Amino acid sequence: MLDQKIVFEELEKNGVTFFTGVPDSYLNGFCNYALDHFQDRNIIAANEGNAIAIAAGHYFACKEMPLVYMQNSGMGNAINPLVSLVDEHVYSVPMLLLIGWRGQPGTDDWPQHELQGEITPGLLDIMHIPYNILADDTNKFGEIVAEAVGRSMKERRPYALIAPKGVMAGEKSNNKDTTYPMSRENAIETILDCMPADTIYAATTGRATRELFFLRERRGETRKRDFLNVGSMGHASSVALGIALERPERKVVVLDGDSAAMMHMGAMTMVSKLNVPNFFHVVLNNGVHESVGGQPSAGFRIDFTTIAEACGYQTIHNPVTDKKGLVTAIEKLQDCGKAAFIDVRIRKGLQGKLPPLDFSHRLAANALIQELNG
Repeated sequence: MLDQKIVFEELEKNGVTFFTGVPDSYLNGFCNYALDHFQDRNIIAANEGNAIAIAAGHYFACKEMPLVYMQNSGMGNAINPLVSLVDEHVYSVPMLLLIGWRGQPGTDDWPQHELQGEITPGLLDIMHIPYNILADDTNKFGEIVAEAVGRSMKERRPYALIAPKGVMAGEKSNNKDTTYPMSRENAIETILDCMPADTIYAATTGRATRELFFLRERRGETRKRDFLNVGSMGHASSVALGIALERPERKVVVLDGDSAAMMHMGAMTMVSKLNVPNFFHVVLNNGVHESVGGQPSAGFRIDFTTIAEACGYQTIHNPVTDKKGLVTAIEKLQDCGKAAFIDVRIRKGLQGKLPPLDFSHRLAANALIQELNG
């Protein structure tokens, strides 16, 4: 594990003092140090493409080198601005890319990370972005940063630093609080209790998928009606919408997260064009990127409900903050004749230690397909 104090000293020595990106568990030490020591110079972005563009604006404004951090799964969001905005043949913007390497070949990781891990260096090669794979050696980090910054500034193009597991690790923040009485698990179980038994659920990336999975086990219920969106953060609501369109006789609930909903917020506008009264969009909003370390999101700063109303959803006009309010909201909205939306404010912190989410993705998909077409 690299000493993050030295990491940031070396970055500052080379003129890198502005950071933006999406938090990643493999970069937890880096992200938390930036949060604690560079609050005014660390912008947690809605998605990785957003971060690339913010970094470009920073360079245009002051000619200083920015750093963009992300998990390698976020490279998909970043590719368009990397090749059509900051590429050396377009606006030619230097920046460091710090990329957490999930699914690195030869390591044991989950299926949703395997292909992304395999192609991570190749994607950089295809985009003509030079890179260095970091090692757990603080003494060499300074040399690597100096070479990366020097080349990036000279050639005016991005340079990537790939971080394998453990290199940029750190302790997760203890985010438990009592601001709101419900945990994520409490909220999900309340929804399960209130919705029809044959409701289809799509759970977003992170803790929501794990908590739904193990709630089913604890309650002795089938998982054949659940879609666990373990990868592709921000797209659970679109999967749920696609199901709702084809199966209007079934209620379809998406258990979304605040960070996931913001990552691809444009998806919310789709209900303005479509008739999906069976579609129920619930944002489990704790105001943090909890699954990757607890860094703050904009979840408590924005008005999800007003945004949803403007997009065409039926709402109860205010966030829900307790179990009674959630039950009342579901009762009012589940047969309202329109796509419905609830912003559920939940407390930070994880509800106990859950086992790893180990299941067959293909078999789960087949079971859902059978349920919807059987």
